[in-house]
Amino acid sequence: MSVDLKDTLFNITEKHKEALDLLISLGFESLKDDNLRKMFGSSISLENALKSKKINPEAFISQLTERIEENKKTQNKYEDTIKITGVLPCPVKVPLLEAFEKWLKEQNFDFNLNYELKAASMGIDWIKDEMKNSENIPDLFISAGFDLFFDKNLLGRYKSENLFEDISGIEKYNKDFSEYRLEDPSGQYSMLGVVPAVFLVNKDELEGRKIPETWEELMSDEYEDKVSLPISDFDLFNALLLNIYKVYGEEGIRKLARIFQKNMHPSEMVKSHMKRERPAITIMPYFFTWMVREGSPMELVWPKDGAIISPIFMLTKKETKDKTKPIADFFASKEAGEILSHKGKMPSVNPEVDNQIPEDNKYIWLGWDFIKENDISNLIKKCENIFNETLKGAE
Repeated sequence: MSVDLKDTLFNITEKHKEALDLLISLGFESLKDDNLRKMFGSSISLENALKSKKINPEAFISQLTERIEENKKTQNKYEDTIKITGVLPCPVKVPLLEAFEKWLKEQNFDFNLNYELKAASMGIDWIKDEMKNSENIPDLFISAGFDLFFDKNLLGRYKSENLFEDISGIEKYNKDFSEYRLEDPSGQYSMLGVVPAVFLVNKDELEGRKIPETWEELMSDEYEDKVSLPISDFDLFNALLLNIYKVYGEEGIRKLARIFQKNMHPSEMVKSHMKRERPAITIMPYFFTWMVREGSPMELVWPKDGAIISPIFMLTKKETKDKTKPIADFFASKEAGEILSHKGKMPSVNPEVDNQIPEDNKYIWLGWDFIKENDISNLIKKCENIFNETLKGAE
């Protein structure tokens, strides 16, 4: 094995999970955050990173080689290998992965376990090519959103083949969702939780306008060019497009484009009252409203007609369910659910979790009937085209 010291920190940690673990143990704590790892790690070589901590490069390479060889022996200890792949919502990626790895240490599997769970901000392009061949479909897969799961060129093509089975063991979802029928009637897709989209209103920018309380009010002419949408958050933006299309049709997508002002990361939005170009309203994941400081002009509005949700799905292969069952049980457990809900403000479907969401707060769920009746991947593309054409027409 050869490691190029001139290569970037990001490339090295992408190629070798062992390098990431070793660097973190040597004091590079910021690498736990995939966003920081990509941003910081792409601009510095492994050699310079080691120099900054006064770490001997030869000693590092020796330790890394030893870890990689040891892992190879461990990973190929058994005849069977179980593969877990997915992306975890950024706010809960670290605590959920830490809890999972702690749980793994207590297990005694009779198979090799390979897992790769990245932050959602890293995107899913690294997964898509593998998914085109059923032999490469992981035994357990976790991700938010709709596109990947229902794309007929990717995971969606295997739904009709009954390749998956819901083995979460949760027969009835959390009472918060009792009226929404989130459970897959075909018994194939498991859901772990949801990412709600809410309004964050900058009262200083309303200029006499009334605070919108529903999606319909938000899409009125009154807020034209005044609303920021989570375009860079593909899962949530796709959920917005699909649900707005379902309720309001193509004209709803055009209205969404007309109210659009600009795209910022949600963490920028909560501080947007300090910037020159300020949206009056921002649509964002509920989690980021935690960052609003007391005394700021920013106010959270949970839409009266419901927060549009992007589901966090878990898929498990039917043929390997005997092996993956305990792993699926962990991700569907109360412990994992409380990490989603309490640390990520992503309500869990586990019935034992207190999501700490007021009972009056409603949700908007796309619905399994709509998913079954439509080609979701193509519908997303159609909505995107209408949205982009409307933007161009307004220029």
